[in-house]
Amino acid sequence: MNVSTRPAVAPPDQLSAAAEQGRICALAAKGQRDLQRQAARYPDLFAGRPFDGALFSNIALAIAFGAPWCTAEQLRLTNRAVLWGFALDWQIDYLAKSREDVDRVVGGTLAVADGATPDADDPLGRLLAELRDELATLPAFAGLRDAWRAAVRRTVTAMAREWDWKAARERAGAPLPSFAEYLDNADNLACTVVNVAHWIWTGDAATHRHLDELVVASDEVQRVLRLVNDLGTHERDLEWGDLNALLLVADRAEVERRTAELVERCTELLDRLAPSCPVQAAYLARQIGFSSGFYRSTDFWGER
Repeated sequence: MNVSTRPAVAPPDQLSAAAEQGRICALAAKGQRDLQRQAARYPDLFAGRPFDGALFSNIALAIAFGAPWCTAEQLRLTNRAVLWGFALDWQIDYLAKSREDVDRVVGGTLAVADGATPDADDPLGRLLAELRDELATLPAFAGLRDAWRAAVRRTVTAMAREWDWKAARERAGAPLPSFAEYLDNADNLACTVVNVAHWIWTGDAATHRHLDELVVASDEVQRVLRLVNDLGTHERDLEWGDLNALLLVADRAEVERRTAELVERCTELLDRLAPSCPVQAAYLARQIGFSSGFYRSTDFWGER
């Protein structure tokens, strides 16, 4: 049998597709290195095993594939906003042992969002203050500050609410929230708060004018991502004692059906947004697509 020694050559369209994917991965590599440097500046905040190298890589990949038209410098703030969201989640969901601990994190976060100088022993607040102060260098931030503060408030409130649900169940055997209540609390995923920062930082005047509409669409996407996350991380959530949508329904198929309905709703919202904000509509669509593929085999966190 004759075996050709000529190397296999992919069709040209595959070569160009792979080249574009390589460019995006390079964008993510730059983001990962910045996140690792940022985490090294806050060793007390990112000392746990869940904050491993893969977490930083996963964040940078998600953001790079979500907005591949941006430069590494443009995505630096977005990446750091995601990192802050993970740190906030860890502080409330796992390190807080009492409602007083939760209140301390929530109060400190809201004070910083309102403009306060964080305490020296509050690394989470200092990280948020860096984001706030960088956003404030933009002239447009004066008119968009309230939207960012509202997103921060919704995020910390949602995380505190989930902490209350878990604590009540552990201490008093209280029932879990309903599926609808859980989904309404999707701000605990810290997706929209990152998107708002991203749009303020990278958006043009049209993006800023339509920010309220974009937030509505982002909230719907956030619900999709909440369920996609839960479908992919059920076993880990059981091990860690986390809430998960699959704990609240009798059949996994119900969560899958609701996810499909929300994706359809998102498609309608994004179609309406596309004429005025085509780039941002694409950004939200790509978030759904990336997460749908990513959570099929892994998730962001490292080992607990």
